[in-house]
Amino acid sequence: MTGRIVLAATPIGNVDDASARLRTALETADIVAAEDTRRVRDLASRLGVRIGGALVAHHDHNEQASAAELVARAGGGETILVVSDAGMPAVSDPGFRVVAAAVAAGVEVSVLPGPSAALAALALSGLPTDRFCFEGFLPRRPGERSGRLASLALEERTMIFFEAPHRLAATLDAMAEALGAERAAAVSREITKTYEETRRGTLSDLAAWAKADEPRGEIVVTVAGRTAGAPTVEALVAEVLARVEAGERAKAAVADVASTAGVPSRELYAAVLAARDARA
Repeated sequence: MTGRIVLAATPIGNVDDASARLRTALETADIVAAEDTRRVRDLASRLGVRIGGALVAHHDHNEQASAAELVARAGGGETILVVSDAGMPAVSDPGFRVVAAAVAAGVEVSVLPGPSAALAALALSGLPTDRFCFEGFLPRRPGERSGRLASLALEERTMIFFEAPHRLAATLDAMAEALGAERAAAVSREITKTYEETRRGTLSDLAAWAKADEPRGEIVVTVAGRTAGAPTVEALVAEVLARVEAGERAKAAVADVASTAGVPSRELYAAVLAARDARA
């Protein structure tokens, strides 16, 4: 018989969110491949189940080699259960490489759905849910982070980000700069846990809160997309040039227009300079 790879979502906080299918899979899989073997042992203990098969590590540092081994074992007829520390494997967690390798090898892949911090935060945010995108963790370096956010300035879908608590205030400041201080957003922390909390407001308001309160725990930031039908870059450039001709300083006009429109001031300034050069 041909085996298979099974991706299983694990609780993101409250252990009671574990599905009956997850409990059964932990007991019956030939191999349980875990991001942290200690965490899955603890999960099994709290669920009152016994891991029936071999328990192996499958994490960021060994994923490429581990994926090949797991797919080979599945191809030989074994059932491989892949779990991360919390939530769905392959979503900002190990798992993608083993799925890609299984697909390439013609090995069956199935999923046991369950808790998702990203979707839970989206539902809690109060922001539009009909169209959204998941961005995961932003780059840690300020320059790279600003560049990524600048590329999202015109995104019209609701955006979902993960962030570490000690970087939250700086990230919200960077978002306010790149996406507009008045852009609506929400910060959810400790979802499904005792101190679950969701704060909603503008990016500038949330940045001020994060600096003052220094929130802890697992963080998800949800940010509204740019309003459909918002002014084009050409219209914004024209507004800046008109204000400059009226006597306002170019940088001040760009900063104000960019903040109001929710676009990166650096990109708008470059567009204004290009338009002025074209007129010359």
